[in-house]
Amino acid sequence: MNAIDMLKEDHQKVLKLLEDITDTTERAVKKRTELLSQIETELKIHTTIEEEDFYPAYKQAGSKSETKMYHEAIEEHRAVEALVLPDLLTTDPGTLQFSGRVKVLKELLEHHIEEEESEMFTEAAELLSKDELNVLGEQMAAKKKSLKAANK
Repeated sequence: MNAIDMLKEDHQKVLKLLEDITDTTERAVKKRTELLSQIETELKIHTTIEEEDFYPAYKQAGSKSETKMYHEAIEEHRAVEALVLPDLLTTDPGTLQFSGRVKVLKELLEHHIEEEESEMFTEAAELLSKDELNVLGEQMAAKKKSLKAANK
């Protein structure tokens, strides 16, 4: 599978999970807990394959502009993984505070996904050949499979 198509599928899956968790109420503690766990797992796996495989290939194929976008994307991942998600994981899912933090996470990820898909992925499709994107996609799929197995 093409690396970009795979990442876009991941984005859709995470956006759906975020939509599902946003639609819950404070009474849906169990469902919120389960959805948050799924979101955390999906994000860990997704950011790993992006940061270890896709981003370096994109950066290497590009120039100064792509290097700048690479670093911005890494920082957006860091903001989610080091700040927003840890706070959310320690927040009582039965509170309005949880709802607010979920909304912040959703907005950050929607912004990040929009930038990646409209800018980075478009540029990557121009910088990398179809064969390179397919080989990268296969590499990422194998890593994703092993990461999912390790998270069970």
